[in-house]
Amino acid sequence: MTTPLAAKIAREYGTPCAVIDMDKVERNIARIQKACDEAGIANRPHIKTHKNPTIAKMQVAAGAKGITCQKLGEAEIMANAGIDDILISYNLLGEEKMARLGALQAKANMTVAADNSTVVAGLPKAAAASGRPLSVVVECDTGRKRAGVETPAEAIALAREIASSKGLEFAGFMLYPTETGWADAQKFYDEALAGVRAHGLDAKIVSTGGTPNLKNIGKLKGGTEHRFGTYIYNDRMQVAAGSATWDDCALHIYSTVVSRAAPERGILDAGSKTLTTDTGGLDGHGLILEHPEAKIARFAEEHGFLDLSRSNTRPNVGDVVRIVPNHVCVVVNMMDEVVMVRGEEIIGTLPVAARGKLR
Repeated sequence: MTTPLAAKIAREYGTPCAVIDMDKVERNIARIQKACDEAGIANRPHIKTHKNPTIAKMQVAAGAKGITCQKLGEAEIMANAGIDDILISYNLLGEEKMARLGALQAKANMTVAADNSTVVAGLPKAAAASGRPLSVVVECDTGRKRAGVETPAEAIALAREIASSKGLEFAGFMLYPTETGWADAQKFYDEALAGVRAHGLDAKIVSTGGTPNLKNIGKLKGGTEHRFGTYIYNDRMQVAAGSATWDDCALHIYSTVVSRAAPERGILDAGSKTLTTDTGGLDGHGLILEHPEAKIARFAEEHGFLDLSRSNTRPNVGDVVRIVPNHVCVVVNMMDEVVMVRGEEIIGTLPVAARGKLR
């Protein structure tokens, strides 16, 4: 069954269409800001999920201390919109990136992360181009085995290298603990902090991260800020992690059932180019709110294959359904814009301004 709002969106914008509920967006902003305030740490939201300066400014207006970006292209969009305090939580390499970073640092307060000497060796060029010191945090691996130095000794050595580099200032540490690894993260941080202090340095920034770590907010003694990202919209992964409820999921993909060639199967007009193949370790590729027992079993580029064998209710051709994606961050990066609603009213569109900014 197609809701009146779904029918209106399909009529005015077509499907598949990404729709955000601005009432839920505002509640999510307030909820996480309150959690940070109560934990006594700063909120530095990651814009990788929404990729939009308007929403970033809403987060800052609610109390966030600047923002986090993963890539220079995202940071350029945000700085050009007037956001002044930006952490880039990613290793930056190469002459082209140093020139762009220097231009950014000339007009906004930038902090960048590094986990190796090659990255650190290039950063003074950006500082020189900007005409002022560049703050650098050491990224530490505390269990995810993604990026980051693996030992406190390496963190101490890299901090000293940063501090001795012309135009650079050692600003502290950046961590992304696993949901169950905060005790180990504390040991790592305590040893690294003691080591840098022994060399006359200190950590003014100690940044932790992850929406799934909501339950751990403030647990790291000495932590100064947390980088929440997915919370702005939430998704099926966050519900599974216990960091959100279905009512906290602010973005839905509206999709039309275009085929029902057999009783137990069907096709959506949302395929891998809309919902992505990232399952997040979950069964199927999203929750259909109108038919929760149905399974989005697999994809072609523009086809979502429905398995209706377990579904007590089954959609008809032409029905417009609402889907909670598995991983909303990747889905948003597929979109040029999102449609904004409040209740049953469409209030406009919002461009995904930093879409495709992968470098």
